[in-house]
Amino acid sequence: MDAAAAYSKAGQPEAAKALINDVTTAVKPYQEMSYSYGSDLRDKAIILETLLLLGEKTKGFDLLKEISAALSNQNMWMSTQTTAWCLKAASAFAGSEKRGELSYSFQFDGKEINAKTGLSFAQSNLPVEGAKSTGLNFTNRSNGSLFVRVISEGTPARDTEGDVENGLKLSVSYLDLSGNPIDPSMITQTTSFKARVVVGNPGLKGHYKNVALTQIFPSGWEINNLRLDDVEPMISSSIPIYQDIRDDRVLTYFDLNVNQNKTFEVTLTASYVGTYFLPSVSCEAMYDQTVFARKKGMEVNVMRDEIE
Repeated sequence: MDAAAAYSKAGQPEAAKALINDVTTAVKPYQEMSYSYGSDLRDKAIILETLLLLGEKTKGFDLLKEISAALSNQNMWMSTQTTAWCLKAASAFAGSEKRGELSYSFQFDGKEINAKTGLSFAQSNLPVEGAKSTGLNFTNRSNGSLFVRVISEGTPARDTEGDVENGLKLSVSYLDLSGNPIDPSMITQTTSFKARVVVGNPGLKGHYKNVALTQIFPSGWEINNLRLDDVEPMISSSIPIYQDIRDDRVLTYFDLNVNQNKTFEVTLTASYVGTYFLPSVSCEAMYDQTVFARKKGMEVNVMRDEIE
């Protein structure tokens, strides 16, 4: 398909079409964790772009429907590479459509709304009171294709999911600065301590590349960025490929060989008295959704020093 696209862009559409005459648009399922970061859906998006270059919109429409369904499926995991290619191909198809008046109607929360506009884009705000399930039925009354996107906004519910390990081993512990275990649910104000995470590759699926560890901390704890104090080597941590230290979280990226464990430590200070929620710690292969682990969150308290 890449060669056909190249011929088309070089002004030789006949040669391009000859290359794809007997080529199927089916792609066997696969997912690559590194190098090309490819997937079967990513490849279908590339095929769709090639078909558009050759004016084969009818042949590409089935691919568009498959890509659109994947993009709309909240339960389907897609890598950034696959997502980008799918959006690029879908937008190219939409851009090739003849522009005209948008005419549509939708039913929401028992009400039917009809709308028309001469613009290429229209937006409707649909407020929802409280947490409830409701349906949205959309009807396209335009002459061409119409693409609908539903964006949901709100306050996320508290993390109630339990521990999970799938192709990764994950342990989380909290220690004082001498390395002794402490209870993170009850910490005295001004106490400095460490959050230690150990990630292991049990060897079930070979070498893991591009593994991401996400640690989000409650607002009552402050992250001590030891890079600013020239004492970072004192921390008994493995060396990551990259680590992003932010106000409320630490994002760590690394590779894991078969049967290898890596340890990452973050130094914290219990700064503000109160009750907070410590979110779950999660770790995953960025380009393989089947490799992930999570340790559930918990309620934590920062207590006032009784000496005061």
